[in-house]
Amino acid sequence: MERLKDKVAMVVGAGSIGPGWGNGKATAVTFAREGAHVFCVDRNAAAAQETVDIIAKEGGRAVAFTADVSREAEVEAMVAACLNAYGRIDVLDNNVGIAEMGNVVEVNEASWDHVFAVNLKSAYFAMKHVIPVMQKQGGGSIINISSIASIRHLGISYVTYGASKAAMNQMTRTTAVQFAKDHVRVNCILPGLMKTPMVEHSAGLAASYSAGDVEAMWRARDAQVPMGHMGDAWDVANAALFLASDESRYVTGIELVVDGGITVKSS
Repeated sequence: MERLKDKVAMVVGAGSIGPGWGNGKATAVTFAREGAHVFCVDRNAAAAQETVDIIAKEGGRAVAFTADVSREAEVEAMVAACLNAYGRIDVLDNNVGIAEMGNVVEVNEASWDHVFAVNLKSAYFAMKHVIPVMQKQGGGSIINISSIASIRHLGISYVTYGASKAAMNQMTRTTAVQFAKDHVRVNCILPGLMKTPMVEHSAGLAASYSAGDVEAMWRARDAQVPMGHMGDAWDVANAALFLASDESRYVTGIELVVDGGITVKSS
């Protein structure tokens, strides 16, 4: 079933920081498998091209674009390039994010500004320049990838990550209301503990869990989840597919939690 047949989907953060499947990479491939033309954006040109190559080998349609989406001029260029390639943007998936460790006493100003620029300002810039396109064409779907760290303390000290994602949730809500009349839907996905390359390559996370032992970190994270195991990038991709498709045409302003039950357990 081609649930996104002939739609144009821009996936921001479509590469992966290391071997395996990150959320953006899996989402881009999933969108292509469902019939979308995918515009794959990443700061790392090789990572974006790797995703495009996977899509092409499967018979899908995609192009790669390199941009640092914390910079407005590069976001403007990204949107212009997508319109030049495909003429429209039906889906925007904001999947960029980083985590830097520290509480409010430990974090310095530079780290605070860096995390907010990558996690929040990037989505603001993308929505700022994509929403007018969607208004002109009669609508579209925007998906912001947040985190359950925005609504729950997970025992890890990374205040800038949780705060930036909480701000993303509120930005999503207000934007959803303001542009609902234009049929521009704006929703969040809140992944829980996921087994992805970004987590694996975060030395701070591994140190916080298990003194740097990645395998021990995986076991500890599995134990936190009521279902007994973490999710993976495909769980996020499938949630994004629903929000991108017309099956969710009456859904806007929500926070779709994908977490195996963590946020509803008592402790």
